Amino acid sequence: MEKPYILHMLTTAKNLSPFDVNMALDAGWISAVPYINVEPSEVRGLVQDAIFSRSAKGLRRTGIFIGGRETKQAIDMLRLAKNSMVPPFEVSVFADPSGAFTTAAGMVAAVEKELAKTFHVSLSGLNVLAFGGTGPVGQAASVIAAQAGANVRIIGRQLDKAERTAQMCSEELGDGKIKIEAGADADKAEYIKTADVVFATGAAGIELLSAELIAQAPRLKVAADVNAVPPTGIAGLDAFDNGNPLPGSISGAVGIGALAIGNIKYQAQSRLLKMMLKGEKPIFLHYEHAFAVAREFINSDS
Repeated sequence: MEKPYILHMLTTAKNLSPFDVNMALDAGWISAVPYINVEPSEVRGLVQDAIFSRSAKGLRRTGIFIGGRETKQAIDMLRLAKNSMVPPFEVSVFADPSGAFTTAAGMVAAVEKELAKTFHVSLSGLNVLAFGGTGPVGQAASVIAAQAGANVRIIGRQLDKAERTAQMCSEELGDGKIKIEAGADADKAEYIKTADVVFATGAAGIELLSAELIAQAPRLKVAADVNAVPPTGIAGLDAFDNGNPLPGSISGAVGIGALAIGNIKYQAQSRLLKMMLKGEKPIFLHYEHAFAVAREFINSDS
């Protein structure tokens, strides 16, 4: 009898995301086993318990998912898990804390497509503002955009927190190969004057880009929002918008809403979970891989 597909799902939070469980089972994993309140120091033991319970062949039907709330912690746990493997006893691992990596990947891929289609430019050299960027989605989106060549600034209510986040994203998530700047909400009116792209990645129900700011943005090309709860994070933007003209824009900017981004996020997460199932060799997945499959999906859908 063939062994069942088992996905061991680790989270540092008190609950495992039902969204992630549904995604795993719909992707073909037969069993999704939760491990909650996991400390990073426990990762090695959990991983090695999983890999030594099956033969090397049986481990092809075993995987590990890392959730939680923090991007850096999830990446650290992914690295710990990878370093805990004992070849040939290895399994695939996928980190996606709070769905941030796949959501950010979907947003940046959607923005990139609109830039190419409507403005005939890429992200490279453009100025990107990540409003509410100190959270997990803002962090991941900022790193992805910076790696694509954009000049990224994380905007937060508290400048010192934004500065710490920007430094962490540059040095930890970006491995020191990118440089992300920081800014305060109080200075948004100044930053918007030279912004080409806006990511709205703050908490649900908070407007981050007002109609007044949109009217003061002479270079704005694309504004994307991951919040579907009214009011949306960008004034005048509907959650279903997908390249629609942004109301009040003086530069002909277009908007991308949360539900349009959510569709790409869903496809990216599903494809990565299926890659784990079908792979002949262990793979270790995070935001870069999420962006690659989001790009693939959105380009194949055009």
